[in-house]
Amino acid sequence: MKLRKLMLGAAATAMGVSALLAPVSSAQAEETQFFPSLVYRTGPYAPNGTPFANGYSDYYRLVNERGGINGVKVIVEECETGYSTDRIVECYERLKGKNGGATVIQPLSTGGTFALTEKAPVDKIPLITAGLGRSESEDGGIFKWNFPLLGTYWVAADVLVQHVGKEAGGLDKLKGKKIALVYHDSAYGKEPIPLMKKRAEMHGFDLQLLPVAHPGVEQKATWLQIRRDRPDYVFLWGWGVMNSTSIKEAVATGYPRNKMYGVWWSGAEPDVKDVADAAKGYNALALQHSSEYDSAVVKEVLAKLHDQGKGTGPREEVGQVLYMRGLISAMLATEGMRVAQAKYGKGKRITGEQMRWGLENMNLTTIGLASLGFSGVMRTTSTSCNDHMGASWARVHTWNGKGWEFSSDWYEGDRKVIGPMVTETANKYAADKKLTRRPASDCNS
Repeated sequence: MKLRKLMLGAAATAMGVSALLAPVSSAQAEETQFFPSLVYRTGPYAPNGTPFANGYSDYYRLVNERGGINGVKVIVEECETGYSTDRIVECYERLKGKNGGATVIQPLSTGGTFALTEKAPVDKIPLITAGLGRSESEDGGIFKWNFPLLGTYWVAADVLVQHVGKEAGGLDKLKGKKIALVYHDSAYGKEPIPLMKKRAEMHGFDLQLLPVAHPGVEQKATWLQIRRDRPDYVFLWGWGVMNSTSIKEAVATGYPRNKMYGVWWSGAEPDVKDVADAAKGYNALALQHSSEYDSAVVKEVLAKLHDQGKGTGPREEVGQVLYMRGLISAMLATEGMRVAQAKYGKGKRITGEQMRWGLENMNLTTIGLASLGFSGVMRTTSTSCNDHMGASWARVHTWNGKGWEFSSDWYEGDRKVIGPMVTETANKYAADKKLTRRPASDCNS
């Protein structure tokens, strides 16, 4: 297993990922906070996994440049998973107890999230799964250690249906139409299916389920079926090389790109760059943000890191969609820690259990986001003991041939549709695992 160790803020190469951290003594561990980073910089998912990892790394470097989290410096160690669930579990086990103990784990994989959901409560390490993972885990009453911050796949699917319904002149106009879901044949790709089936039942559209086998480079049969059936819309639930392959196949079969809508993991620069102008009109969800080259946090990253030879990855990547996703994911973790410190001691190292409390008591306000450089990048979000998602806002952005531009107003996942599904599925999980819902008293601990 290849491990990359980073002491963020220390001298590094221009690429940033090769800086090594010497073994941390127990004394040092008391003065620092450890954030493991599960990455996939190799394999068919690397084109998308790498910019995320670079953004994730850079934000922690920036935190250290700012002086740490109330003075507590950050340590990050990367572990290469290749987007393999087995390797994600292996990385988790390798890193969970290092450098004074893991603060939080971000699996960046729905399959990995499923595998770690039962481990996290035992080890008392929260899981942040921003825009991914188990949709029912927004229910903090059952999933005490899971935090699908900003949105879930049920939110994503719901918003996409809302959007195409609006484009058609109303949700009632979807009756009799065909929506094809082209999805990665994995836990990730299957996650939106219950919501899509629910919406199909509500509005009378024909849902076609078209699984694509890992890693997604062979899709000719899928797109021949699409050419034959001519669905009114194609929803793409892909990742890595699968996304660019789907768009190329759409071009080859003549399916209009403006009728294609990707989830937020299928709407970044690596997905469209190989076809560029031919991908023009392709739509995807934005997990609040899109590419954000003009944001204050990007300008700060460039000035304090990349202009000083301390950045991770290529300079031109800074501000792209997946880079921003990594940046935001790291920011959510550090702000959760900041909240925890306000309760358990500013300037002190915190435990995983204290971090869990911080994550479910976050309140990122407009002023707070502006102070961090994220003004205009994302909306406010606040969590609670029962609400581990915090916000469910999304927009659509569209590829114009050269870049992404927003093409819709804000949507919010419909709680009347999603809420009952979350409660029912979470309760079933609890019954299967013989868990009881958290009492109110547990919310203060």
